[in-house]
Amino acid sequence: MKKILFLLLTGGLFFVQCTPKLADATSIGKDKMEGAKDKAEEMVASVNDFRKTAPQPGPAPKIEVGSADNFNLANGLKVFVVENHKLPRVSFQVFVDVPPFMENEYAGTASIAGQLLSAGTITKSKAEIDEAIDFMGASLNSNSSGLFGASLKKHTEGLMEIAADILLKPSFPQAEFDKIKKQTLSGLAQAKENPNAIASSVSSVLKYGKDHPYGEIETEETVSKITLAQTKAYYNKYIKPNNGYLIIVGDITAAEAKPLAEKYFGNWMSKPVEKKTYATPQKPAARQVDFVSKSGAVQSVINITYPVELKPDSDDWIKARVMNVLLGGFFGSRINQNIREDKGYTYGARSSLSYDKEIGSFTASAPVRNEVTAASITEFLKELNRIRDEKVTEKELNLVKNYLTGSFARSLESPQTVARFALNTARYNLPAEYYATYLERLNAVTADDIQAMAQKYITPENAHILVVGNKGEVAESLAQFAADGKVNYYDAYGTPLKMEENAAAANMTVQQVLDKYIAAIGGKEKLMAVKDLTMVMAADVMGQSMEMKIAQKAPDKTYQSMSMGGMTQQESILNGDKGKIAMGGQSQAMPAEQVADAKEQAVLFTEMQFDELGYKSKLVGTENIGSTNAFVVEVESPSGKKQTLFFDTKTYLKIKESSNVPGPNGQIMTVSTDLGDYQEVDGILFPFSRKLVGAAPIPLDLKITELKVNSGLSDDMFKVE
Repeated sequence: MKKILFLLLTGGLFFVQCTPKLADATSIGKDKMEGAKDKAEEMVASVNDFRKTAPQPGPAPKIEVGSADNFNLANGLKVFVVENHKLPRVSFQVFVDVPPFMENEYAGTASIAGQLLSAGTITKSKAEIDEAIDFMGASLNSNSSGLFGASLKKHTEGLMEIAADILLKPSFPQAEFDKIKKQTLSGLAQAKENPNAIASSVSSVLKYGKDHPYGEIETEETVSKITLAQTKAYYNKYIKPNNGYLIIVGDITAAEAKPLAEKYFGNWMSKPVEKKTYATPQKPAARQVDFVSKSGAVQSVINITYPVELKPDSDDWIKARVMNVLLGGFFGSRINQNIREDKGYTYGARSSLSYDKEIGSFTASAPVRNEVTAASITEFLKELNRIRDEKVTEKELNLVKNYLTGSFARSLESPQTVARFALNTARYNLPAEYYATYLERLNAVTADDIQAMAQKYITPENAHILVVGNKGEVAESLAQFAADGKVNYYDAYGTPLKMEENAAAANMTVQQVLDKYIAAIGGKEKLMAVKDLTMVMAADVMGQSMEMKIAQKAPDKTYQSMSMGGMTQQESILNGDKGKIAMGGQSQAMPAEQVADAKEQAVLFTEMQFDELGYKSKLVGTENIGSTNAFVVEVESPSGKKQTLFFDTKTYLKIKESSNVPGPNGQIMTVSTDLGDYQEVDGILFPFSRKLVGAAPIPLDLKITELKVNSGLSDDMFKVE
């Protein structure tokens, strides 16, 4: 399969500008006109002055956070009840404070176990649980730290009974485990093509190290190894009441909640939970540049990051948060105003500073165009140093204080906020008045505090500068930012790579790579003898069978169809300079742009004819695709379409194709196809396995079920009327 057609529907936005009706100028005296004009200008000037001046902060308002009644069950479960009688609704959360632990080669076990909790109990199947919850009009979901449920007050006990059954008596059904595992693998396959997801994973490895729980990342390899028994072992070892909290919020009193908590969670058996200690992750001794190659990428994802020792109960937290928000924590921040608004390098740049009982972190990040990657890093470093070296103005500080005050006030509208405050107070051992006095402490933050926090927590000289992007266009410009003048290379999972060109790559040309590929799959003579080709591919898509048929006839005829469950959903036909697309029983002429594109795709064995067809190709080096080292060839078609091809450096077989296509909201999506399971048909090797990632919400594992060479396809198949 050389291409799947995508139909992108775009909607237009229509703006109507309404202006007030103006009185006839002839009916107004000249003096009145000038007087009205002067008054209007004065009013506009007044409004503009008002807009330019941030309101001065007044005294911090007294905050009535609301109290949470609390009690402990005999098994150690800590219960908090937050009353809110505005609506007849009740929600509850069971949060188990699982200590950090290593999953090692089975990373992802806890996540799957958490999803599996609500997939069935000893007394109820998943279908029965879902039916009961739907009947109540309630919601209930589980995760690796417990569960959350919400319903009308009249259904509180019924929902709590189901929740207790899930939490205390999960059955861990094999079929549901298999389904969740498959979905997890699909998500990981998508993520490894997403530069933002890659940057997030590799940042974790760099910040914390692979020998710390926070530095572990899920991969397709680790998830593939997980067994049902391991998910049960996680539950039995860590999901215990003596490490847990039950937070109940809504139209309920403590007197009503206590017997419910005791009835449904009182029999939950406690057990000591092992807590291990790990070495504290450290910042790099000097700034280093780290790079993950994403061939063909038109953007770079920049993450400037390092671990931070900042605890939840630290006196620094509120001051440090104000500092970070000013730096990069909201739309009007310095970083965003510089890199987005002033320079136009990105749609958004930001920074985050997080606390944690074990180890926190700082990250400044943005996706930027390839050509401004180095310039963007320069501006990031400029802002990180400026907030350390210069005191902020009172105007800027007051703006951020007002923003945070408003955010805090709005958050209090949700009862869940008070519940979260109660949980944080207990979990982090905070003072009882911590949140009630929050605004007072926020209002007391000074410019000196901001500079002190910046000098303590913003350390650009001891940071990882991670970039995920196009190696050929970006990597060489980044060495200037490293203390040692070097760029460290990693794969998509944070494993260090040796990027020295091997001897074969150093001496190869793009034409030699293409010639060896042609020879590897059968040779030029064999390929030139192919006049038509038919492939039928099948895949399972969320339990439904999908079939794709592609027929090609030299020089410029193609037929493609896609069916689900035996019903044809879409067809496209190209016959020379004419084409049509059929969908949902209706057909239309193929637009001229698609005809040109389809003609390029209609060519059999394109790599054999790049020069004759006017393609531009370039060998940009080698790259690791999983455990395989591959030559990377960038190709541009006569119409300007770009594609990246990957050829195994040992076998010269093509193992991957990748291209960037327009996505929603102006985003660029990467669509890739992993090729494997080469089999011989009429003396030519074809990849019978094709994993398509990025073209659909889930990866498509396509398997060729039928392949015919020179079957004598009739021209009738390609008629366009």
